[in-house]
Amino acid sequence: MPEGELFTPPADHLPLAARMAPAALEEFVGQEHLLAPGKMLRRLIESDRVTSALFFGTPGSGKTALARFIASKANARFEELNAVLAGVAELKKTLESAKHLAAHTGRRTLLLVDEIHHFNRTQQDVLLPSVERGEVILIGMTTENPSFYVNAALLSRFTSFEFHPLTEDHLKAILDRAASNPERGLGAQQLAVEPDARDHFARMAGGDARKLLNALELSALTTPVGMDGKRRITLAVAEESIQRRSLRYDRKSDDHYDHISAFIKSMRGSDPDAAVYWMAKMLAAGEDPRFLARRIVICASEDVGNADFRALVVANAAFQAVEFVGMPEARIPLSQAAIYVACAPKSNAAYLAIDNATSEVHSGPAREVPLHLRDANMDSKSRGHGVGYKYPHDFPGHYVDQEYLPKPVKLYEPTDQGDEARLADRLKSLKSGKSKR
Repeated sequence: MPEGELFTPPADHLPLAARMAPAALEEFVGQEHLLAPGKMLRRLIESDRVTSALFFGTPGSGKTALARFIASKANARFEELNAVLAGVAELKKTLESAKHLAAHTGRRTLLLVDEIHHFNRTQQDVLLPSVERGEVILIGMTTENPSFYVNAALLSRFTSFEFHPLTEDHLKAILDRAASNPERGLGAQQLAVEPDARDHFARMAGGDARKLLNALELSALTTPVGMDGKRRITLAVAEESIQRRSLRYDRKSDDHYDHISAFIKSMRGSDPDAAVYWMAKMLAAGEDPRFLARRIVICASEDVGNADFRALVVANAAFQAVEFVGMPEARIPLSQAAIYVACAPKSNAAYLAIDNATSEVHSGPAREVPLHLRDANMDSKSRGHGVGYKYPHDFPGHYVDQEYLPKPVKLYEPTDQGDEARLADRLKSLKSGKSKR
């Protein structure tokens, strides 16, 4: 992109979100952990000492606005690429131009790369030498976790800054400024945004300032001037302009893992309300219901286990029901199973037992199957297989003490929760010889 092109389009042709991009640090709303007075990023910007950086976080949180603000203030040539559109040839051409400029004038190039996670490994490797030699100051922007999408060599040369979703209070402040600003905003249109409409805009934007401003602009464009000379933005107008909440959930991003983690931890933590909420949000965003069903099955065994054996039965039945009925009805058995698992008593003893046993297999003493436990169907007489085995059903209480594991080790430690407490009592009775059942 030619130098200065960022600011060439006529302002009245730009959408409201672009026109209201902050022109000073004091105009930024949110991201106080990065931009409050004294914070490192703010100090770097104010002293024009920004080095290669990575801005990552949710959409509409101010990454691009801040990157372009830095570009407008930096004493460097400015270039901008979108990783979705730029190929290796265009990238090399940009970097070669930056190298030539640095070699002949000593001036560096500030390169903004939007959606940098779309660059493949080869493209990222092309960037590396120029960043390393300081020929470009690279600011990459992404909605994804850079640890997953940016290679380690390039990532090590970045300073990473995470942008948090904007709160409803942040969004209301942005809305008020846009509605009242006569030069860049909608102040000349005499907007009167009613309080419940203002609340609706902020609530439904889901932390995304761009979505908020787009909806506000749409409402202003479609609302006629009233008898009092004002365009009154009512709740009904707001609801038409922003009908669905922006859901920050992508099945291929961090959101997927964060939400399923919250769902599982809510079931494990015995909070059915939280569990159903996270599940509903994932379903609303298009998550595969079978994926959720599998997580419930795993949780029923890992976190409930024998404290309530019915949890696994309910979870597995829900999985089968999901396969059978599909969406949207599948949400009902999923909800039933998630609530049951969340409310059930908890024990991870079975989970720990298999982990303990696996560790013993790999690290414990070598053990062979005792002769009396071996299959007696073949060569039982010549090899001694099965000789001396005591059939438990021939003894009182259907139990008899005998060796089942050479060099015995305790792997299963039942808890005192729910049904598992009964199992623990039975094992204790058997070992003490007091059991008659």
